[in-house]
Amino acid sequence: QVQLVESGGGLVQAGGSLRLSCVVSGRTVSRYAMGWFRQAPGKEREFVAAIEWSGGPTYYADFVKGRFTVSKDNAKYTMFLQMNSLKPEDTAVYYCAQARTRYSEISYSRTAYDYWGQGTQVTVSS
Repeated sequence: QVQLVESGGGLVQAGGSLRLSCVVSGRTVSRYAMGWFRQAPGKEREFVAAIEWSGGPTYYADFVKGRFTVSKDNAKYTMFLQMNSLKPEDTAVYYCAQARTRYSEISYSRTAYDYWGQGTQVTVSS
């Protein structure tokens, strides 16, 4: 059974930083693309960042470029999201996800991901 568990969320002031982690069990992270999404109250879940199975190419939503960095540690079965220069509009529940198929290209589409974590709350105060 594949499980993804996020951690690292919390309350931070605008301009601050947080580092989210996503630990995967039941499946390797070395062969699958992975992504981060977020959902604010009353809004659709939206793409934030993704990393290719190789750990090389990454892809970011325009609103986080230059502020967020996605990475992963295959040996620890973990993906990270380093979030700097946080803004109040970054407040949301953040979800990690893993792609359906091995060696697939990274994608910003929710439909490309089969496995999801339960989410971690990030709140940025002004």
